[in-house]
Amino acid sequence: MAPAEARMRDAAPWWRPDPGESLCIEGGHRLSGAWRVGGAKNAVLPLMVAALLTPHLVTLRRVPAILDVAVLSGLLRRLGAGLAWSQDAAGLSLTICADTVRPRDVDAELVARMRASVLLLGALLARCGEARLPMPGGDAIGLRGVDFHLAGLRAMGATIDLIGGVIEAHAPRGLHGAAIDLPMPSVGATENLLIAAVLARGTTEIRNAAREPEVTDLAQCLVAMGAVIEGIGGPVLVIEGDRPLRGAQHAVLPDRIEIGTMACAAALTDGDLLLQGADAALLGAAGPILAEAGVALTPVAEGLVARRAPGGLVGVDLRTAPFPGFATDLQSPAMALLATATGASAITETIFEQRFRHVDELRRMGAEITLHGRTAWLRGVPRLAGAPVTGTDVRAAAALLLAGLGAAGVTELRGLDHLDRGHEAMVARLLACGAAVERR
Repeated sequence: MAPAEARMRDAAPWWRPDPGESLCIEGGHRLSGAWRVGGAKNAVLPLMVAALLTPHLVTLRRVPAILDVAVLSGLLRRLGAGLAWSQDAAGLSLTICADTVRPRDVDAELVARMRASVLLLGALLARCGEARLPMPGGDAIGLRGVDFHLAGLRAMGATIDLIGGVIEAHAPRGLHGAAIDLPMPSVGATENLLIAAVLARGTTEIRNAAREPEVTDLAQCLVAMGAVIEGIGGPVLVIEGDRPLRGAQHAVLPDRIEIGTMACAAALTDGDLLLQGADAALLGAAGPILAEAGVALTPVAEGLVARRAPGGLVGVDLRTAPFPGFATDLQSPAMALLATATGASAITETIFEQRFRHVDELRRMGAEITLHGRTAWLRGVPRLAGAPVTGTDVRAAAALLLAGLGAAGVTELRGLDHLDRGHEAMVARLLACGAAVERR
């Protein structure tokens, strides 16, 4: 076992990657049954980082058992945090004790594996007055520079240099409040600055802040820890900093991307899934657009029932946008759905410039897709055909899995590390709902 893998396993002993380098998917099987929606990948990671702000215990419930959580667990443990895990019917719970934080003990190998590690900058600067962080890795879906993060932290008094691919940041006298105008509502930058601001002296105002539910979830957890934040859920966040933070318990919100992805899977296979714990409001504009495309979502006491509408799948036009717009993370699964919809569709990606890398893989399966700049034009075909394909990021891997579930024949999906990063026990859960899948 590689040293980095061993450190991950020590920090997250529940992590057991499924064997095999490829996933064989036999298409044509209807998905039916109950699917418990887990905690949001995009919410739990900043929540784990926020636990570094206090020496008191922070307990997170409904933690998804995914690779990214295991990686970040290894990073936090290397920084000195203690981690205790428990399991119940609702899933994993994690208690973090950061009574000691060693800001220079950053695991460069683990940082290179995930984008969310950039959030350590704000936490370590706020708590320790320094941070040394290699440029973070993660999905290859675009530039996603950290300029907005660094500019905001500099406005709060940090000195930051980029030397040999390493971010050197210092604030020996602590951070101070500032008025920060984000050029665009970046989720990561909003989270990083929010985390930093709760310990900074004075008032910080983040304008043009991201409004995604995951940002709201982070803010609500910070308030439970004693932070004073106004404007939660809106485009302007005002943080009164320098308040002592206490411990807290917080349940991670349901994963809206999982909700949308599995709703597409139910419609694509003409199945019937009860998405337990799902809330349609989390989907924002994606809910009505998917409904227009033929994805029927019916609220019930336990969540949402997802199935194909009586009129079948129909081509639609969509454009990704910050929340409450259509989430960029749902663009890839939506494309897999629309590849076999009646008529034409147009998908415009406005967030990440390289988030069409799954297009060529869908074409291998018979999809009719033409790219013009940031817009993909689709002409629906009656059915895709199984083929060898490779996932290049978390959402592309999920999209190709969906395409394989609805295709004729067998699809061999590679790039499973991407699938594991954001989807818990995908094979076992799909098998329980009637899919024919096997990791080899």
